[in-house]
Amino acid sequence: MGQRPTGYTRNAPLDVGAAIHGGLIMYRAPLREMRFVLEELLGSSSLSASPLLGEYSDELAQSVLEEAARFAQSVLDPLNHPGDTQGARWTADGVVTAPGFREAYKQFADGGWPALGSAPDFGGQRVPQVLGTAVGEFWGSSNLAFKLGPMLTHGAVHALELCGSPLQKQLYLPKMVNGEWTGTMVLTEPQAGSDLGQVRMRATPAGDHYLLFGQKIFITWGDHDLTANTLHMVIARIDGAPPGVKGISLFIVPKVLVNADGSLGERNDVRCLSIEHKLGIHASPTCVLGFGEKSGAVGYLVGEPGRGLEYMFIMMNSARLSVGSEGYAVGERAFQHAADWARTRVQGKPPVAAAAGPAPIINHPDVKRMLLMMKSQVEASRALILYTAFQFDLAEYSADEAARKAGRARGELLTPIAKGWCTEIGNEVAGIGLQIHGGMGFIEETGAAQYVRDVRITTIYEGTTGIQSNDLIGRKLAKDRGAAMGAFIADMERELAALATADAAVDATRKAVLEAVGCMKSSTQSLLKALSMRPDAGMAVSVPYLRLCGYVIGGWLLAKSAAVAAAKPPGSDREFYAAKVRTAAFYATHVIPVALGLARVIEGGAASVVETDAALI
Repeated sequence: MGQRPTGYTRNAPLDVGAAIHGGLIMYRAPLREMRFVLEELLGSSSLSASPLLGEYSDELAQSVLEEAARFAQSVLDPLNHPGDTQGARWTADGVVTAPGFREAYKQFADGGWPALGSAPDFGGQRVPQVLGTAVGEFWGSSNLAFKLGPMLTHGAVHALELCGSPLQKQLYLPKMVNGEWTGTMVLTEPQAGSDLGQVRMRATPAGDHYLLFGQKIFITWGDHDLTANTLHMVIARIDGAPPGVKGISLFIVPKVLVNADGSLGERNDVRCLSIEHKLGIHASPTCVLGFGEKSGAVGYLVGEPGRGLEYMFIMMNSARLSVGSEGYAVGERAFQHAADWARTRVQGKPPVAAAAGPAPIINHPDVKRMLLMMKSQVEASRALILYTAFQFDLAEYSADEAARKAGRARGELLTPIAKGWCTEIGNEVAGIGLQIHGGMGFIEETGAAQYVRDVRITTIYEGTTGIQSNDLIGRKLAKDRGAAMGAFIADMERELAALATADAAVDATRKAVLEAVGCMKSSTQSLLKALSMRPDAGMAVSVPYLRLCGYVIGGWLLAKSAAVAAAKPPGSDREFYAAKVRTAAFYATHVIPVALGLARVIEGGAASVVETDAALI
């Protein structure tokens, strides 16, 4: 190993200028970017036409986002790096969270953030899903480990709102909505990862409840010291239930039993046996939970027996969109870090430089290219995630039944794409950020490596990219023989063809994306043909197809963004809108060609997979 650079001391802040505070670059919530997508690209204020959202407006959304930004920047971001280095700690009495997390969670609950997006009947604040998703980006960027707990609680709340009995709702939801209690999603067992039909957790009837016996693994925030109680949403098999997914039921298993008056009673027979030693998100305790080590863990059936997986998918689908946002949210953080580093790190002389000596590396063409790759893909991912969330808002709040049906179909179609593509992009972007730091990125003190480690789980959470792609082609495309996808492609073609602009850069972007949409159409037809003749051939190229869809839809949204920006009159936001046009132009010339290559894989690459014997690998 060579000598360390002069002035560099291990565990001491790197002296790279004002962009770094306390040794690490501070997070800045992209408020202007978020407002652009909500207000100018999506027009989310149109949702206020619904009587249920009569108070919603751009001004309300801006106020919520500004408060969320302050909390993310001042409370969560300062805990991100210390949480990574110190992590959560297992003890025989329960998990102890990283220093500062208990205080941060109290501020989070006191600020009313757990209530955002929940039903007012239980103390929630009704807002569109698109706004809640936007706020979630700030939590994911500033401190992904922290964000995971409230995300799962929100999913548990949503499942109980839809499937719980009136008594269960009254007993549990108010304290979950106000943040006094948290919730989990408890699926995985050692022998049953993605194949939930192999779940063995037993549930034995015992009067008005059940007793659960078994072990679950990989339970995010399965135990902690943030709140007095946690409601575990557990899938298990009632004694005598049929094998496979038809025998799975859903149960509420409180960490501490709840009395009829809502007060806490005895500790339930559920215990954290250990926490995992992980690549990243060290401050988020990933638990092995033991149920029924003594007399059995008391659980309460949710809904009807045998419909547990159906109910659990309410949580999973909510989580999939949220995890998709986490992928690009960490990418946003990595981009900010890399851009600030590049502006202050002086190395070498660019080919064209104003000064004769060394200059900040942001002036080097390849560093500019990498930063634009990060920026453009993060912006495309943000637009895709928020567009998808907006479809679910249209499905819930539109006055027209046809519009509600169309919104639901499009939101469901896009969910696996949004989850799969945006998390893959988050990983790519974080890796580029480390590359921009050079050798300094490979050491922990700069902070760039944490993003690579933290974001890696997002492509695995709530179903790997392969599972998302199989859902896309096996359920979404196959369900209607591509009708929903065909309608979406037709909409993109129509909007791009009608995108009138006098700006040459925007028009070039429009044409490049329109070509890519044509490739997406032909690839969809090719895939549908393969699925009808030989399903394994379709599955062999399902991930390339999902990626193709992500790149093209992201390009469509950036092309629309560029057209909006180019039409703006000169003003104080001149540079912001100019950047929109340039970012979209870069995406069209550097990223869209990836989609064209994927189209060739989809239309001709299946045979090399399915015709290769596994023994030859």
